[in-house]
Amino acid sequence: MPSIRDAVVVGAGPNGLTAAVELARRGFRVEVFEAGGTVGGGARTEELTLPGFRHDPCSAVHPTGAGSPAFGSMPLERYGLEWLHPELPLAHPFPDGTAAVLARSVGETAASLGPRDAGAYRRLVGPYLGRWDTLAEDFFGYGSAFNGRFPADPLQLVRFGLTGLQPVTWARARFRDEKARALLAGMAGHVIAPLNNLFMTAPALVFALAAHTVGWPFPRGGSQAISDALAGYLRALGGTIHTGTEVKRLDELPPARAYVFDTSPTALARIAGLGSAYDSVRYGAAVFKLDYALDGPVPWTSPDAARAGTVHIGPTLGDIDTALRDAVVRGRAPERPFLITAQPSLTDPTRAPEGKHVFWAYGHLPNNWQGDATEAVERQIERFAPGFRDRVLARAAAGPPQLAARNANYVGGDISCGSAAGLRLLIRPKLKRVPYETAHPSVYLCSSAAPPGPGVHGMAGHHAARAVWRRLRRER
Repeated sequence: MPSIRDAVVVGAGPNGLTAAVELARRGFRVEVFEAGGTVGGGARTEELTLPGFRHDPCSAVHPTGAGSPAFGSMPLERYGLEWLHPELPLAHPFPDGTAAVLARSVGETAASLGPRDAGAYRRLVGPYLGRWDTLAEDFFGYGSAFNGRFPADPLQLVRFGLTGLQPVTWARARFRDEKARALLAGMAGHVIAPLNNLFMTAPALVFALAAHTVGWPFPRGGSQAISDALAGYLRALGGTIHTGTEVKRLDELPPARAYVFDTSPTALARIAGLGSAYDSVRYGAAVFKLDYALDGPVPWTSPDAARAGTVHIGPTLGDIDTALRDAVVRGRAPERPFLITAQPSLTDPTRAPEGKHVFWAYGHLPNNWQGDATEAVERQIERFAPGFRDRVLARAAAGPPQLAARNANYVGGDISCGSAAGLRLLIRPKLKRVPYETAHPSVYLCSSAAPPGPGVHGMAGHHAARAVWRRLRRER
């Protein structure tokens, strides 16, 4: 008789690897099966353009990774993970060459917003400064409230929730000038949902607090370093990883007491034979991604943008809201997309040959949009960095079809593995007491389709593993 594993994990993205580590470190026998040739999922690094230029095809900057309760409990630095911090976590430039900045210092951030809004910003973040550990544990742990874990600081979480419940569009009442409004809107834009949705202030505030506490760092060598560190730790714990192995049916896997899927909900249903269990899942807007090899740094007109790891291009709250509504609600490509860009080689010289740079940018589009948005993206960049195109040595473009082909979890180019619009930001992938459990008693979901949602932080994997080990421990 073949030996029975305690758990088999399908998918070696950050969540799948985190789930495997959490189980292995508790003495369970774990195997991981990954369709790709390497581990990583949304945290990979590849030479997409020219030799020596190392790009992150999806995630590049990791505020929620550096401050993740799951990653923080692991000795990942022993397995090669090193965080590198840019001089500024984030800059949000305006056409006149000025910028709002998100700095490690609250004072520097407040000062960049102008005298009329500096105090309002301090009041927004002040109640949570110095409390990141409990706030992160509770914010990223809300999906396991019925999974055997309750808030570490309930009163703080309630206060945070009342503030976070507000739509970002309410920033027009909170702040008097455009810079503060735009800074908050740009951070909320990572969620890929209209800014008038409830709860949109919550992720923006989490990003701000992460910057003030742990920064928005890059992993040395690229995002692959996070995945490789998780894989190295898993192997040290006795776990096994199989790459280049696509799983199409549950009976193709070794016998196990539990199967944990770092996949989209629809892929899980197909593989595990769950029929229409996740037919109600709605996939959200897609992105158009560009990776550049540059002959020098981006020629920003804003000095602050030239020293920031991440740069948001809006510029105003209204512009960002219009772009997101076009992609998410109206189903059309924005004429002036809201762009999230990153310039890791300013901080990490291993990412490009000496004197050269890599640059990363994406804008939002309707799900499964067909076409080439390169011109719209570069026209937007040129507004804030005239002469940018002159520094481009090579570019690699990936629209929704290419992103979906590269990573099966990105259905229709949705990098969030499920819409975050409306209550879907909180109820993922559907309303269920323990969202990591499925209709099959031995099958679990651990991808970013489950709470707390997208981002390279491993918390969905952590919570799914918790659901698994509670069941396996009872059986033992």
